[in-house]
Amino acid sequence: MEKKLRSRAKRIQQQHPLAAVEVWAMDEHRLGLKPIIRRVWVGYGEQPIANVNWRYQWLWLYGFVHPSTGETYFWILPKVNIELFNLVLVDFAREFGLGKDKHIILTIDQAGWHTSPQVQVPEGLHLEFMPSHSPELQPAERKRPLVNEPIANRSFQNLDELEEVLFQRCQALLKQPSLIKGITCFHWWPKTKAISFRCNRN
Repeated sequence: MEKKLRSRAKRIQQQHPLAAVEVWAMDEHRLGLKPIIRRVWVGYGEQPIANVNWRYQWLWLYGFVHPSTGETYFWILPKVNIELFNLVLVDFAREFGLGKDKHIILTIDQAGWHTSPQVQVPEGLHLEFMPSHSPELQPAERKRPLVNEPIANRSFQNLDELEEVLFQRCQALLKQPSLIKGITCFHWWPKTKAISFRCNRN
């Protein structure tokens, strides 16, 4: 994957010698009213307790990361499909000024809504598909434990309540690029620069 990304970045830079070229990663994370259970520290002899109420209702966090700098960008949406993926890509391209002067290579998995011929890729954005069944190569996967932190071992009344906690958590993570970089910037990841912060809800 290292050689593939470096080769793609070099080729795009040669095609657009005056443009900035960055390499990002993106993944969707399903979160819902089915609680995330984690181990907790308790006193000796005490029984750990988590208040849970299992319900199968979901939100999806579309999470982008620029591992070289720790910059992040999020969307919280009710589902994953091609239509929403297209809308998120358009917004991502607009927010980061993609076009002839700036290009981003976006590494994603091979989910059906990523690989469909109906996916519309904005100018300046280049999708790079990860090998099948290789989450260990995807930097965006490494953000999940951080996102889960404030919702673990908790039960929410409804998706609106969960969404508000997730939104606040995303806002907090946007301000911690050093933390994000520390867990997502693999030693082989192409190093580039980026400088803005975004978080959005549907």
